[in-house]
Amino acid sequence: MLLHIDGLWVRYGGITALSGISIDVPEGETVLLVGANGAGKSSTINAVIGLVPAAQGRILLDDVDITRIPCERRARMGIGYSPEGRRVFPTMSVTDNVLTGAFGLGRRRQAEALDWLRSVFPLLAERAEQPAGQLSGGQQQIVAISRAMASLPRLLLLDEPFLGLAPVWIRQISDAILQLRARGTTVLMTEQMARPALKLATSGYVMRGGEVRRSGPVDAIRDLALAEEYL
Repeated sequence: MLLHIDGLWVRYGGITALSGISIDVPEGETVLLVGANGAGKSSTINAVIGLVPAAQGRILLDDVDITRIPCERRARMGIGYSPEGRRVFPTMSVTDNVLTGAFGLGRRRQAEALDWLRSVFPLLAERAEQPAGQLSGGQQQIVAISRAMASLPRLLLLDEPFLGLAPVWIRQISDAILQLRARGTTVLMTEQMARPALKLATSGYVMRGGEVRRSGPVDAIRDLALAEEYL
């Protein structure tokens, strides 16, 4: 089990965002957190990367307790993160945006990662020198996900990768996630758009109100996940 979340509580002041959830992410698999807006999906991702503190519970990465470890150390331990809403550096070029994610790699590995990402997303080569802020929303999402992938992480966290995207970009990102899994990368992703996400995941958790309502293989959660999409 690459990632194990045990009894995790997250609070924002007096508001409880997560109520003692437990989640397992097996190595090499793609695990989906699905639910309506406000279900607690992003709070889970943000707690794993260290952007919000855990009020209670534990987060284990490969049996190492990372619950109190700073965010930057978690990244060095092999966690990549693509946030909801893209958040590219608008005045920096596409290439420089992507390479910020590979900062901890040596030059040779940075070049290898960039070459591979350009084979996955031709846009990165076509728009290499263009400022990222001039791209469309779908193109910026490609850049943001590539930035998270550039460090060649063991665990990739994707927060709402399909949010607001046209079908053409959803297909490209879906293909990239499948290629990642083929390379052995473990993925934990959140998504409101259950239909395309369920095609990628091996297992999942349906969340509502900061709690896990159902979990299991994709076929076991499909009906409830699709229902949550419309709530």
